[in-house]
Amino acid sequence: MILAQKLAISILNLAIRHRFFAALIAVPCFGIVAAFGVAPSTFVEPVQINNVVEAINLPTVLPLSEGDSAFIREERIQRGDTVASLLARLNIDDPDALQVLRNSPQARALRQLVPGRSVRASTDTDGKLVSLRYLSGDTLLSLDRDSSGVNVKQEKVQQEKRILMKSAQIRSSLFGASDEAGLSDAVAMQLVDIFSGDIDFQRDLRKGDRFSVVYEGIYNRGELVKTGRVLAAEFVNQNKSYQAVYFEYAENQGGYYTLDGKNLRKQFLKSPLEFSRITSGFSTGRFHPILQKWRAHTGVDYGAPTGTRVKATADGIVDFAGRQGGYGNVVVLRHQSNYTTWYGHLSGFAKNMRKGQRVSQGEIIGFVGATGLATGPHLHYEFRINNAHQDPLRFAMIPAAPPLTPDLKPRFDQTAEPYMHRIALLQSFKSARID
Repeated sequence: MILAQKLAISILNLAIRHRFFAALIAVPCFGIVAAFGVAPSTFVEPVQINNVVEAINLPTVLPLSEGDSAFIREERIQRGDTVASLLARLNIDDPDALQVLRNSPQARALRQLVPGRSVRASTDTDGKLVSLRYLSGDTLLSLDRDSSGVNVKQEKVQQEKRILMKSAQIRSSLFGASDEAGLSDAVAMQLVDIFSGDIDFQRDLRKGDRFSVVYEGIYNRGELVKTGRVLAAEFVNQNKSYQAVYFEYAENQGGYYTLDGKNLRKQFLKSPLEFSRITSGFSTGRFHPILQKWRAHTGVDYGAPTGTRVKATADGIVDFAGRQGGYGNVVVLRHQSNYTTWYGHLSGFAKNMRKGQRVSQGEIIGFVGATGLATGPHLHYEFRINNAHQDPLRFAMIPAAPPLTPDLKPRFDQTAEPYMHRIALLQSFKSARID
């Protein structure tokens, strides 16, 4: 009996302890449930919102007064230019200035229109000439407008060359990026000429592409008169880097080379137009919009405004320049012995374009038009080998011109090093701004 009573007491005590531990465990659990149960019904006082309007003192924007310069442009003289066409490209709408340039004896230097030279002009918002600068040798021709009209003067100047450098990123177009960076169109066009053997500037450019350029600036009394030659450049297109350095291997003879000495000059450019769009490609069967029947399209059509300049894609000799059937106005160039290129539907030809004339790669040979069987202004471009049509977009480019010889490479490296150091500085500055 005594043993039975002790066992019963032990069991009772054990049960009491278990209930106590169970109660301790249950307390936080119920507490958690209570917490979740109370949160949704928590009272939140409304937040008072006050609208505050403050006056901001903005600077007064004054309209340009007569004679103030609103736009500054620079253009290179092209073969076939007239004084009127040059002023039109500079966006100058000023009959008085045109009359002065045509009649003034002091303006004779500009009337000669030497291809390749640059003209820099500033205009107001209405296109009236404010000033114009044209450097011919060591003579500076200046036109300036004052209350008495447009005045012309010539003066001998001491030219000062400075090395300038810029960097830009493409957001909409190459010219938009160059304008944003403060580069003239002349420098942008040199970039196109330098890299057009590797980059198709109609189809290959992408938003985010970027370029850095080192170039000459020609100054007179601290004023930039014109831009000179591009000395070095890097163009990053679709994350692929292309680099070029100008090297003069003999007196007045030079070209652009990669850092390992390869010649950037290709025998044929990728496109005869600087900027355009492809409207029709090479095809063995295409429905002709005018003839209303299926026939082969033996070239590539580039859509562009009437008057757009057409370039020779390679050195050659004019084999034909005139009107020919459905081609309309057409130029045919012969390159070496078995290559020919055809440029059709032209609105006009460059000056002195005739059979037997030699032309250089990139030289202007005509202007986009809609002559012949054409529904609108465009360039029809053909590439033939032994008179057999080839697709210009798929044709494997003939190898580039010869590279630098081993004896010239050390001198080239000495020339390239300081220029590429400047380009590296431009890139580091840009990275610092991003960081």
